[in-house]
Amino acid sequence: MAQLDLRAKLGILADAAKYDASCASSGTRKRSSEGQAKGIGSTEGMGICHAYAPDGRCISLLKILLTNSCIFDCHYCINRKSSNVRRARFTPAEVVELTLSFYRRNYIEGLFLSSGIIRSSDYTMEQLVEVARSLREDHHFRGYIHLKTIPDADPLLIEAAGRHADRLSINVELPTESGLARLAPEKSAPRIEGAMAGVRHKIEDRQDARRRYRSAPGFAPAGQSTQMIIGADAATDRDIMTKAHGLYDRHALRRVYYSAFSPIPDASAVLPLKRPPLIREHRLYQSDWMLRFYGYSLADISAAADPASGMLPLDMDPKLAWALRFREHFPVDVNRAPREALLRVPGLGVKAVNGILAARRWRRLRLEDIARLTRSVVKLRPFLIAEDWRPVRLGDRLEVAPPPPRQQLELFAA
Repeated sequence: MAQLDLRAKLGILADAAKYDASCASSGTRKRSSEGQAKGIGSTEGMGICHAYAPDGRCISLLKILLTNSCIFDCHYCINRKSSNVRRARFTPAEVVELTLSFYRRNYIEGLFLSSGIIRSSDYTMEQLVEVARSLREDHHFRGYIHLKTIPDADPLLIEAAGRHADRLSINVELPTESGLARLAPEKSAPRIEGAMAGVRHKIEDRQDARRRYRSAPGFAPAGQSTQMIIGADAATDRDIMTKAHGLYDRHALRRVYYSAFSPIPDASAVLPLKRPPLIREHRLYQSDWMLRFYGYSLADISAAADPASGMLPLDMDPKLAWALRFREHFPVDVNRAPREALLRVPGLGVKAVNGILAARRWRRLRLEDIARLTRSVVKLRPFLIAEDWRPVRLGDRLEVAPPPPRQQLELFAA
């Protein structure tokens, strides 16, 4: 490998990391060096990795790979062994230097570090852990650190990673075992889920220990997350949400990220030629929100999908699709209905429902009161009853029809 300077390595390895979407810092505990005798960094700054570019890059994290060399040959990965991309590799000291330098310039608020696998899983994990250890112990860095972990790595290395990082993540890669066996034959679904289970047990053990002893060391306080690629295999939206629901249930994940497959240069012949529509990725995130915050069950989400194809409709959000399929649950009386029923009204979010519940303790709500809590009461009217409003039958309302489809533009399209 030709010698590259730090800037050239950064160009290669930052670009290689853009396919990884799982880098949100939500859930981490507050921590700052302000007022401390020593240390640098903070997790309290505004804008920490909440802005995403369409290709997955996170705006305020230094999001890089340690190396884009890899001993695996996953068909969907641009960094696979047989790919002819230009290779580069940081040393742990270089990543530490870059992180501190970028932070001092106010470019970033933290670090997201992943890597191709070099030599072995343990060797690669040692390198990742050394970066986090040096930042925390040598430089007292108090900013956010997210490490991507290697499923086959020694549990002691995962333990060390969790001591220094705010969040750990292990990519489940594909939603079905058959898809993983076909497109990433060197990876194993049971090993990936086994590693996730190990991280969950460590998180719970440390949480229990810290409840008993305040001095007990923490472990990945922002939890663990994962990412799955959609559109690279034949998995349906119903398959994907079933997998996500199982991961949330079995491993207490903070987030499952859905990354629409992007055709890569010199792609394998087993991959589709076209990427799935980006709106499909958006519909999956909406379904994920319905599972986690709106009280829908997996059966509800599955019912919103097309019975024959198992795919969610692209021309309307899944909450509206469910409401149109189960019209007998509507209209909902905003002055009497329980929170669970209000959350199922298309167009009412958690914040609006909380506002309705708070306001109706003092008086009966009219349609204009609901309009003040939402962006568009026109979409809501067929689904609710207010003091001065009662819709005709849901099936008779033209407002229920979805708007004409809009084309989602790409920010970095050529």
